Amino acid sequence: MKTKSKTVKCVVWDLDHTLWEGVLLEGDEVAIRPGIVDVIETLDKRGILHSIASRNDYDKAMAKLTDFGLEEYFLFPQISWGPKSVSVGTIAKNLNIGVDSLAFVDDDPFERDEVAAGVPDVLCIDAEDALSLPDRPELRPRFISEDSRQRRSMYQAEIRREQAAEGMAPEQFLRSLGMVFAISEASEGDLARVEELAVRTNQLNSTGITFSFSELQNFRRSPDHLLLVAGLEDRYGSYGKVGIALIERTDNAWLLRLLLMSCRVMSRGVGKVLLSYILQQAAAEQKPVLADFVRTPRNRAMYLTFKLAGFKEIERNDNLARLEHDLSIVDPFPDFVDVRTGI
Repeated sequence: MKTKSKTVKCVVWDLDHTLWEGVLLEGDEVAIRPGIVDVIETLDKRGILHSIASRNDYDKAMAKLTDFGLEEYFLFPQISWGPKSVSVGTIAKNLNIGVDSLAFVDDDPFERDEVAAGVPDVLCIDAEDALSLPDRPELRPRFISEDSRQRRSMYQAEIRREQAAEGMAPEQFLRSLGMVFAISEASEGDLARVEELAVRTNQLNSTGITFSFSELQNFRRSPDHLLLVAGLEDRYGSYGKVGIALIERTDNAWLLRLLLMSCRVMSRGVGKVLLSYILQQAAAEQKPVLADFVRTPRNRAMYLTFKLAGFKEIERNDNLARLEHDLSIVDPFPDFVDVRTGI
């Protein structure tokens, strides 16, 4: 197993003298910098998102991006006259990712310094180096899954969901989605996404530990382990694979060595579905469930998920806790989601 290295999930671009040559509001005939479109498209195919933090007129800037045929690539663009550090933080919040998952590209050293001071975990890059972005290790995921290729469209579907939710009570909205939550044993074709999801997920991750492709393959083939994946879809489209569980089955108990859920489903009320399924299956075999939990600065939400599901802490060694569920009470699935299993 291995610990995580820094991974960039979204590149935030300045516009003037960065994405394009010239200054839009000075009346320049701005033109996209040579090679920038290739960079954007290459990263997009790897599942890396794009956004904008620019001091500019919003309507004029978006109109120009539309003229260039690029507006669809940029999620939650922040085009205003406020500090770019605030814009960068807003983008991270809207994407529901950590600021340490962002890279910021700008030609102005003052703006890069302002962002570095305001949100120091952001990777700041000089616009002169923009063409080398695809070669940076932070932007070269080891595997590129079908889910990662569709990541932008998944976020765009989420934007449509949020628009549909306006004016609706939360429970009414959840029921309107027609969610289907599918649980199955991981296939070999799932392993790239499993590794990717483990690297990218911080908040709902029980240990923060990732496993290599070969280790996952061994777990998948092992009779003593169960590697589960979960997918979610609704009437707006697929969320892709959103959950992973690695279970070690012994004669006396099931040990949950890794449990994680994508942060994108936190607001869908399905965060405990995979955990409930595991508890139900263990109860059928009359095996108590143990779980490892490693506290990180980001995963308190996962600890609360365990506690709300009925786990109790039985051991602790520094940041490593061992939790146990006696199966006396196992939560049912929410009635607003159709849970399907292929196991």
